[in-house]
Amino acid sequence: MVSWQDSLQRRAWRPYIEASLLLETRLDEDLRASAGLSLMDYHVLLVLSESPAHRSRMGELAARMVFSPSRLTYQVKVMERRGWVLRQASPDDRRVNYAVLTATGLEALRAADHHHVETVQRLFTDDLDEHELHVLARVFTRLQGRLHDSRGQAVDESAASQTTEQDGNR
Repeated sequence: MVSWQDSLQRRAWRPYIEASLLLETRLDEDLRASAGLSLMDYHVLLVLSESPAHRSRMGELAARMVFSPSRLTYQVKVMERRGWVLRQASPDDRRVNYAVLTATGLEALRAADHHHVETVQRLFTDDLDEHELHVLARVFTRLQGRLHDSRGQAVDESAASQTTEQDGNR
């Protein structure tokens, strides 16, 4: 059996994690310098711009951003001070708050978008051929789905494992 140190899995993992962290840092630095937005600001604005009526429940936005509720609350407060987002209470349920993209937030997103896309292309996609782009899209779409479903799958897998063990003991 091949050790982790010598494995193809490690040879795939290490460059991936190091390059992805470096890419995220470079994209964040570039957005801050060119548009005065952090990468997280940009992502919140992008998600809200794609949401129906440019609004999202805070809990759903936190899940989409992979943020804790408190981290999203802090992020939205920072963005509220800049006039990019508003928090609105639900008229139907006092426990629910929405993050709503403002016209100023949409303007900030649009102002940053062209330069950001060019930077993503320059730093990431321009060096990949069409086949590599398809493979990456397929791999990361599958990984994203698996990670989003991992809690349900973990329960299902343990239940399946118990069922298999019980069947084996019969």
